[in-house]
Amino acid sequence: MPGTPPAPESGGVLPGGKGIPAASKDVSPGGDEAASSRRDGGAAIAGTGAGPAGGDRAELERFRTEAAQLRGQGSGNKRQRSGGWRMPVATLLIVVGCLLTPVSVLAVWTANQVSDTDRYVANIEPLIHDPAIQNALTDKITAQIITHLNVVGHANQAAAELTSRGLPRVGTMVNTFAAQVAGAIAGFVHTQVHKIVTSPAVAHLWVQANRAAHEQIVQALSGQGGGAISTSNGQVVLDLAPFLNVVKQDLVNRGFSLIGKLPAIHVTIALFSSRTLVEAQTLYRLLNDLKWVLPILALVLIGLGVYIARDHRRALIGAGLGLAASMVVLGALLAIFRGIYLNSVPASILPADAAAAAFDTLARFIKQGLRVLLVAGLVVAVGAYFTGPSATAVRTRGALVSGLGRLRATGEHAGLRTGPAGRWTYQHRAGLRVSAVALVGLIFVFWGQPTGLTVLVLAIVLLVLLGLIELIGRRPAQPQMAGHAGGRR
Repeated sequence: MPGTPPAPESGGVLPGGKGIPAASKDVSPGGDEAASSRRDGGAAIAGTGAGPAGGDRAELERFRTEAAQLRGQGSGNKRQRSGGWRMPVATLLIVVGCLLTPVSVLAVWTANQVSDTDRYVANIEPLIHDPAIQNALTDKITAQIITHLNVVGHANQAAAELTSRGLPRVGTMVNTFAAQVAGAIAGFVHTQVHKIVTSPAVAHLWVQANRAAHEQIVQALSGQGGGAISTSNGQVVLDLAPFLNVVKQDLVNRGFSLIGKLPAIHVTIALFSSRTLVEAQTLYRLLNDLKWVLPILALVLIGLGVYIARDHRRALIGAGLGLAASMVVLGALLAIFRGIYLNSVPASILPADAAAAAFDTLARFIKQGLRVLLVAGLVVAVGAYFTGPSATAVRTRGALVSGLGRLRATGEHAGLRTGPAGRWTYQHRAGLRVSAVALVGLIFVFWGQPTGLTVLVLAIVLLVLLGLIELIGRRPAQPQMAGHAGGRR
């Protein structure tokens, strides 16, 4: 009838307030399909926001969303439980690799400086130009020559001889002025020796003497022995007689003929005790055998730890910072050992300034190596951080890409277009980036003696290469989709 509201198709409330069942018992064949279509129709109406069925539909969708999220969290927890071993194992590998790195630096230094005579001579050669070493060498040689000249002893003998022959006044005069004569001769010898020590001829002699001495040290450390290295009173000593013979000959050539009458002077320098020699031989052989194994093992452990980690980028940041921290520790230990060494060297053997110059010269390649790895670790950590999803990294990358985009647009406006090369670069940009990183890495690995500055320059070169890939790469023009002003089809 007109004006009579239709009966509700599902559970609801009549105008009189009486409830009706949600489904009738008299269901005709096909009633399920009809009810389903009615529910769909109600959902369609609810989609427009009309009728109470809209809230039910929204509630159902919310329940479905929450159920899906719970299922996803459950599967994620299962995956996390199954891969929970990754983080501790990766951390252990990276930590062990970082701890092996300082030992690797010492092993490589041992191989390059202790066992390689050419590298040792190239390292020790600047010492002869150091004033502290020159003064110490001058004092050592002068003292040995004056001791063997024994001016005061010869003067006393001459005075006694003169007195015995009836010339007591002359003998007394000689005896009185013996100390002054000895001092004058010592001053003359010291001046001449200093001139010799600071001359280019002795610089060449220094290289030859150290080459011969180092070859003997290597023989002693390797257990071969012999030569200028010998054992005396429980000490391993180095004989510098060949060096002193050359100095004596030079003094004779300068007119001091009295030096030529002296016998051969065997001056020895105590290197270490015989017991220390056995320990040094064992350590030398061990480090010499592991000089390449340790660096490769450390690199493999760090790389394997980064690979196993669930978050490779964060693991790479940790590895870079761990490598840098290990180099800081090595530098601190080196400084502590330097202080211990300087305090243990008596001034009578080597003055403090000369000992410091010798230590710093011998250890300079260790310092250079730790600076290289320190800078390399920081560069890797910074690079990994700025490739991550942090707000700072994203803004930085966005600014760089935007700047390169503006530069590209300016060039295209001026008529500079990359054409097919730009499209090819854009399509292969991922491979080109990996190739650039690999190329710079190979250059660093095969660089003869890199420094911290070398690492920074290579990092800048890598950034330039990556920037050129981004600048040259041009996204292909996208075909525009045909649209209709009247709306969707």
